[in-house]
Amino acid sequence: MSKDSNLEHGFATNAVHVGTTRNPGDPLGTPIYPVIAWEFENLEHAEYIFKTNDGRSYSRIQNPTTEVLEERLAALEGARGAIATTTGQAATLLTILTLAKAGDHIVATSSLFGGSAGLFNNVFPNMGISSTLVPNDVNAIAAAVKPNTRAIWVEIIGNPAMDVPDLSAIAEITKAAHIPFIVDNTWGAVGYLCRPLDFGASLSVHSLTKWASGQGAVMGGAVLVGENLDLANNPIFNTPDASGKSLLEQFGELAFLTRARNLGLLSLGLTLAPQSAWTINAGLETVEVRVQRECQTSLELARWLETQPGVAWVSYPGLPTHAWHKNASKYLQNGFGAVFTFGIEGGLEGTKRFYDNLKLIRKATNLGDVRTLAVHPWTTTHGRLNDAGRAAAGVTPEMIRVSVGLEDVNDLKRDFRQALDLVSQG
Repeated sequence: MSKDSNLEHGFATNAVHVGTTRNPGDPLGTPIYPVIAWEFENLEHAEYIFKTNDGRSYSRIQNPTTEVLEERLAALEGARGAIATTTGQAATLLTILTLAKAGDHIVATSSLFGGSAGLFNNVFPNMGISSTLVPNDVNAIAAAVKPNTRAIWVEIIGNPAMDVPDLSAIAEITKAAHIPFIVDNTWGAVGYLCRPLDFGASLSVHSLTKWASGQGAVMGGAVLVGENLDLANNPIFNTPDASGKSLLEQFGELAFLTRARNLGLLSLGLTLAPQSAWTINAGLETVEVRVQRECQTSLELARWLETQPGVAWVSYPGLPTHAWHKNASKYLQNGFGAVFTFGIEGGLEGTKRFYDNLKLIRKATNLGDVRTLAVHPWTTTHGRLNDAGRAAAGVTPEMIRVSVGLEDVNDLKRDFRQALDLVSQG
């Protein structure tokens, strides 16, 4: 079957065409394969597939619908390969467990999504994997690296601190230390806003629930592997097994993908259903036009809110006054993101009154939806952290986080304004 996946095309074209076949009579879209098992030709064929993962045996490990999604994601971000998972949280879990074992250490920036912070602070320590969470500062990150550090983890835009890491500088740290550099690129809109692998990252992790899908209708995650992943100093990959060979000796540049697929899908069952993969593929086909519009609206709203009575502050990387605007201008290629935060005058009580009185804007915790969503991180996404943890994550009591959708910008302004007026009225 002929495919266009190896041709050089732009982002929008790849988002529509990669992974689809081009033979007479083929479907124009991606079929769903609700199939569990695949027939072997003979015993040798079965043995080969189980040893190499090169082929199909069981849909927990390989499925044609999911394979199209993985191929398309890899093309959009310039990755060697990808593994789709049930959720973004599953992708985070799988990435760390593929690289680290008991006694190992991870460095991460403290301005993390609440679910990621929960894994680093509460779950991984129970597995013997320690973490050091530091400010988003190159010197602080470098100082936290230890001999047993197995990776450095950052978010392309801190959630909800809105800080943007210096990818190239951090890549130099990881290159010198021979450890992987991982970027949670969920807010990078599957490569449309940022392709971290182009700036020295070795792994890119996503919640496909967000902009990849774009409809708030399906959950999914993915781990994307870059060409410069350095595993030579990692004992998991350079220690010989019972066969006398290490994973690197057996699988070379595919060592991470092989271990992650066996660990995450075969052993842990973090498998994305083909129906979910199909839905995410459909979302990818419109990601560029959606995110373009959402970024334009976000910038207009951020500028407008800066002028509004009742607003204490606005944080959006697209504003020239933003502390991280320089990094955002360097690494965000097609816009500054579809999320911003702002503070309500009147503290927690004023913020509650504002939030409760939003009419058009939906009060929900998701991101990347076609609907504009507002959430209060202090009491929701970061509510389980103590005050020090919330402060380290950049979360304050008066903060509202907004994920901008596709509504008319003037309707969104009117909703913000009427809610702000009710705060001032007491």
